[in-house]
Amino acid sequence: MQLAKFKNINALLATATCSLFSNTVLATPLMNASDNSDIHNDNSWKIDTALMYYAETDRVSALEGIIAAKKDFGEEHILSGKLVFDTLTGASASGAVPQKTPQTYTRPSGKAQYRTPSNTTPLDDTFRDTRLQFNVQWSQPISEQDKISTGIQLSREYDYQSIAVNGGYTRELNQKNTAIFTGLSFAFDTLAPEGGRPVPLSAMVVDNTEGISGDNNISFKDAFEATRQQGGENTRNTVDLMFGVTQVINRRWIMQLNYGYSQVDGYLTDPFKVVSVVNDQGDALNQLHENRPSERTKHNIYWQNKAHFDEAVFDLSYRYSFDDWKISSHAIESKLRWPLTSSTYIQPSIRYYQQDAAEFYTPFITDDQPIPEYASADYRIGKLTTMTFGAKYLQELENNHSWGVRMEYYIQTPKNAGFEAVGQLQDLELYEEVKAFVVQFNYSF
Repeated sequence: MQLAKFKNINALLATATCSLFSNTVLATPLMNASDNSDIHNDNSWKIDTALMYYAETDRVSALEGIIAAKKDFGEEHILSGKLVFDTLTGASASGAVPQKTPQTYTRPSGKAQYRTPSNTTPLDDTFRDTRLQFNVQWSQPISEQDKISTGIQLSREYDYQSIAVNGGYTRELNQKNTAIFTGLSFAFDTLAPEGGRPVPLSAMVVDNTEGISGDNNISFKDAFEATRQQGGENTRNTVDLMFGVTQVINRRWIMQLNYGYSQVDGYLTDPFKVVSVVNDQGDALNQLHENRPSERTKHNIYWQNKAHFDEAVFDLSYRYSFDDWKISSHAIESKLRWPLTSSTYIQPSIRYYQQDAAEFYTPFITDDQPIPEYASADYRIGKLTTMTFGAKYLQELENNHSWGVRMEYYIQTPKNAGFEAVGQLQDLELYEEVKAFVVQFNYSF
C-alpha cells in the first residue's frame, strides 16, 4: 500500500521536517536568517530529531520518526543525511459508493472479505504499511560564486521500493544578493502490490459461497486470479527538474521564485481502488478496478516571500500546479514567527489548498454508459479544498540545543465536480469530509 500514493497524508508527513534542514537538491537555497536550525558556529555535527503523530477521524493514523544530521567540514563542504521511519494503519476509502444496505467487498489480497454497514463510505480497514527511508547529500563550492550538490535517496515499504539520485547547481551574483539555481532528480520505483496488479477495469470478484472463502474456494480463487495481470511487479520512473531564483530585496525582505517540471512514466494506477457501476436507481451492480494513464507531466510555479520585521518574521507563499491529467491546484500558506522571549517563539500558520478533478475522475459509472478507457473514483484526484490551521512553539537552550512542538488541524473537503447523483445516491454522502490532527515534537542539538 504505497505511502507515496497518499498525497494528503504525505503532505503532512513531509511537514514533519519543516523545522529540520532540507536535504534534497530540489529544495531551493532560500536564505532564512530567522531559522535557528541553520545557525551553528562550529564544525561539529548538527543533529535534528522529530517525532510526529497524524490521525484522521475514523480512518488512517501515522507515526513518524526522523533523525537528520549535518556537518560542515570547512569552506562550505557540507555532508547531510536523514533517516525516516513511519508506520500507517487504519481504514482507507476504496472508491466504492455507499449504499442504503450493507455491502461486501473482497480485500486486495483476495484472501478475505469485509463488510461495510449501510449509509457508510466503504472503507478497507486493512491499510497497513511501514516505510524506511534514507538519504544523503553532499554540497560544496567549486568557485567563489558557484556551488554544486549531489545526493541519493533510498526508500523501502512492504510492496514498494524506490531509489533516487539528484544533482544541483547554484550561482550567486550581485554580491551574493541573487542566487540562480537548477536541480535534476531521477527516481526509479518498483511496485509489487499484495494480490497482484488488477486487470484494468475488471470487475471485483466477491465470494458468495457461504462458509467457504479465499484459498479454500477453488472457483473463487480461479475467478480472482483471472482479474490479475501476469507478473505482479511493475515499475515507475520519475524525472524532476527545477529552475529558480532567490533575490534579496532589502535587509528585511527576501523573495524566491521557482518553476518545477516533472515527468512520470510507468504504473500510476492505484491497485487498491475501485469504481462502482450503478443502475438508474443508484444500486451498485459491481465494482471495477480503476485504471489511470501510464504517463503524467506536471508543472508548478512557486513564489515565496519572507519579511523580517523588528521582532516578527512573516512568511507568505503561493504555489500553482497543473498537469496533463487536467488537475490544477492553488495553495496559499502564511506563517508568522513571533518571539515571546529572547529564547522562545510561537509561529501560527494557515494554509489553503484548492484542486480541480482529473479528467478521468468519476465518483461512479452508470450501467447505461460505455466503460471509459480510464476511470478512478479516488477522491484525492477529484475536486476538493483543504484548510490547515497550525501553531509551532520553540525554545532555544544552552549549547545550541533547542526543542519545539507543533500542532495542526487539517480539514479536507471533497466537492462534486459536476456529476448528477442517481437514485438512492441522492440521499447518501458521496463526498465525505476528512479531518485530521497532527502533533509533532522536535529536539535539536
